[in-house]
Amino acid sequence: MLTKLLRAGRRLALASAALATVAAATPAAAEPALWAIRDHDSTIYLYGTVHVLKPGTEWRSAKMARALADSRELVIEVVGADDVAAAQPLIARFGVDAARPLSSKLPAADRPRLAAAAKAMGLPDGALEPMRPWLAALTLAVTPMIQAGYDPKSGVETILQAEAKAAGKPVGALETLEQQLRFFADMAPDVEVDLLRATLDDVAEGPAQLDRMVAAWAAGDMAALEKEFVEETRRDYPEMYKVVVVARNKDWANQLAEKLKGSGVSFVAVGAGHLVGPDSVQAQLAKRGIQATRE
Repeated sequence: MLTKLLRAGRRLALASAALATVAAATPAAAEPALWAIRDHDSTIYLYGTVHVLKPGTEWRSAKMARALADSRELVIEVVGADDVAAAQPLIARFGVDAARPLSSKLPAADRPRLAAAAKAMGLPDGALEPMRPWLAALTLAVTPMIQAGYDPKSGVETILQAEAKAAGKPVGALETLEQQLRFFADMAPDVEVDLLRATLDDVAEGPAQLDRMVAAWAAGDMAALEKEFVEETRRDYPEMYKVVVVARNKDWANQLAEKLKGSGVSFVAVGAGHLVGPDSVQAQLAKRGIQATRE
């Protein structure tokens, strides 16, 4: 990553590398926010990203390009997020419940909404029934964007990773794919159902909200990003927020603090939702006495 994904479903998926999606409307001169943490012999750049974009979306800036060129390594949330062969057994292990149909886990009032959402997306009858609520939520969040032409191959990390490898730079990760999926799969059952119900609340809102989100990201508008990514989920779904946002930000801050003890220049690219709000990676670093400066 990676907020109620379209207030819980979509926005939390934006923070998660393997399952994120955004729209493609961006300003002519994109300037996504860039931070740096430094000591006497180290610099670590922090760059907020989105993971799936429409082809042709502009997101590079001169400032970001210089930081990337100066870096000896790239670090992203997870390496191999687009590796279908690796993901399939993990999805089967953590995302499927053949014993209990999905609809049986939802309140009766939400079952027609689930069926209607699946039908509107052209999913086959019963396609969601073997899925656990978290996987159904992310499927309902991502499917409309993929159908509308958003391409994982155009995502920021995918492009940066390919460029780093071409330049002979190492690519590291803050998490494994299994860890990312288990942030969802290990939710308490009621929190997992909340994720699905929140996604159903917002599934019909369409691309306009996503346009706002990506426009704020590309402009580096942190106040707008906090409103879109953090505020409502933190207020309305605090347990989900703690699991998917706060716990991960704390872990990443620990990893960055340890990396800062070394030397050299690193470029760390993570979902933009992790770099905004009161529990952001920068806020967690500050608690450890490390100041992140906006570049």
